[in-house]
Amino acid sequence: MPPTREQLREIESLIKERLDALSAEIRGEVSRSRDESFGALAGPVTDSADAASADLLSDIDNAEVTRDLTEVRELEAARERIAQDRYGTCVDCGTDIEFARLRASPAATRCIACQRVHEKTFAHPGEPRL
Repeated sequence: MPPTREQLREIESLIKERLDALSAEIRGEVSRSRDESFGALAGPVTDSADAASADLLSDIDNAEVTRDLTEVRELEAARERIAQDRYGTCVDCGTDIEFARLRASPAATRCIACQRVHEKTFAHPGEPRL
């Protein structure tokens, strides 16, 4: 059964809260990145280890912002699906996505069964997995 109007309002509220949190997080990360120069990260006397550490910290900051922006895009896409009355339907099999899954992951586009298949199909064999 597709989400009810009340459930959709709850999801929209969750999406808004998460988007607000992500926006604040992104602003903070970008502001901090601007304030931290390579010299501040590496320290006054740099060697190759200091430079590598500074590069790593910079890369981590960039990865965090990229991850957050990806989540923003996914949540905005979920809002669009709600507006078009297409929200809560699995993109692979067409069945309804359980409300508990939508509540836990408002940007979900697949039911749990199809998500499992998707993750197994597109897993990267050379990468470590937990």
